[in-house]
Amino acid sequence: MSKSFPFLLGCNGRGVQLSSITQPVQLPELPIREQFRLVSEAGVFDYFDRLPLRSNLGEYLRSIDEFGLPVHSCSWFYRLGDEADMALLTDNLRLCKEVGATVHNIMTFTHHADGHALTNAEVMDHYLAVYDAGMALGIEPSFELHVNMWTEEFLRVEQVARDVQARGVQFNFTLDYSHVNFKIGNPEELDVSGVREAVERGELILDPFEPGSLCDRWLEMNIVRWTQLRTVAPSQPKNLWHRNDDGQFARGIQYPILKPKEGEWHSPWNAYLLEPSKEAIRKALRYHVTHPESPLKFITTEMINLPDYGLSAKYNLFEQNIAAAQFIRRAWDEVVALHEAGLLS
Repeated sequence: MSKSFPFLLGCNGRGVQLSSITQPVQLPELPIREQFRLVSEAGVFDYFDRLPLRSNLGEYLRSIDEFGLPVHSCSWFYRLGDEADMALLTDNLRLCKEVGATVHNIMTFTHHADGHALTNAEVMDHYLAVYDAGMALGIEPSFELHVNMWTEEFLRVEQVARDVQARGVQFNFTLDYSHVNFKIGNPEELDVSGVREAVERGELILDPFEPGSLCDRWLEMNIVRWTQLRTVAPSQPKNLWHRNDDGQFARGIQYPILKPKEGEWHSPWNAYLLEPSKEAIRKALRYHVTHPESPLKFITTEMINLPDYGLSAKYNLFEQNIAAAQFIRRAWDEVVALHEAGLLS
């Protein structure tokens, strides 16, 4: 295999903020042109990862042309049974095509608009419908591993994927293993995923360093079309700088990849706690280099500004994404070197 980087490496637009102690991470964003400029000038990204609104599509297209920085992938979330959401999904597939993307990352809430929890059959039917609609436009769907979505119940992924495959359709999966790694050692979070007892009995392995982990199982199904890197720490602190409307601290699903300077983050930081996040990416890269049939094509950095992630942090959010991209490229070079030395099989 060539040493050249075979993937498209993008930066999530929600992470393009030059935040600091005097200007913490916030929900308001930089102008679109400025986001494209920063991602382009960083020199480590192949593209800008973001779904435009219908109202700002023109700004995206002008920025793509000005900076020679395409949009290859787009993401959004939907609730089944909600007519407005289903109409939005249809239009977003069109927006993907209009902005030049070829894949739409889809997060589907656990519950239907009428309140019931989605069944696997409903999720499968949803995937098949989106697959047909998307592929008619040249847009692949990819369903993401994500909190608050049906995939947070980890064990459902394999069954839905097999059900889709049994109908002769490729199941595309977006592997954001941060949504597993941050739950390691956290009984409260394991309960949310319905896996605490299975983990305690040793029947389910979350740690990507262990053989037979969920990371391995999903990769070996040959379904990972897109993987994402947001570094987290096992059982990490919640976001102690942001409280939700209920007064509770937001969930903690982001751990800075660069060591924060004094005052930039709310908790102690240790580099070794990054290793499960890094290993999940290494495993995806190792699988790709040793399996010619691997469908992995898209990788994005996902250090973002939302409440459960980086909101109100005082480190430079965009620098965190640059560091994540640099790690991914180094990791690829290391994996290729091991493969060429005959040390991977």
